[in-house]
Amino acid sequence: MKRPQAEEFGAFYKGYIDAVEDDVVTEIRQQQTSLPALMRANTAKANFAYADEKWTLKELLGHMIDTERVMAYRLLRVSRNDSTPLPGFDENNFVKFSGHRNADFEKLIQEFEVVRRSTLFLIENLTEEQLNYRGTASGYPISGRALVFIIAGHLKHHVKIMRERYLQEIL
Repeated sequence: MKRPQAEEFGAFYKGYIDAVEDDVVTEIRQQQTSLPALMRANTAKANFAYADEKWTLKELLGHMIDTERVMAYRLLRVSRNDSTPLPGFDENNFVKFSGHRNADFEKLIQEFEVVRRSTLFLIENLTEEQLNYRGTASGYPISGRALVFIIAGHLKHHVKIMRERYLQEIL
């Protein structure tokens, strides 16, 4: 899959897209096992937040799950050539009202595995034509291809934050 061009996404997604390897589907497959392994290795830190008013590790995982669902839904809509503008979402409200802080950590990990598996089924069945379709999300143009890269890049971004701010003393 070729990389998306700048006109295929809002500028605020550039960092996510730039962080992803060219073989995005392989990267997404690898994340399907690497993130759960990282989380399971750090179960003792599930309720840790690196500062006041910051998300716990459980909430961060929940955020990654919620965002993947939103992005996969956008990918579904765009890949079906649906031109209906898609709204944004407030990630902080999603976390605040999610209940992830009190969730069972292992069940959250399993939820990620299922959501990622579903996302992979969607991605692996898209044609080049479907990846080229464009829609609008959060008021900006978006292509199917860009959404695939955003899915991989968003998770990669948060794994970097986890390693730097949540897990630093054990690495």
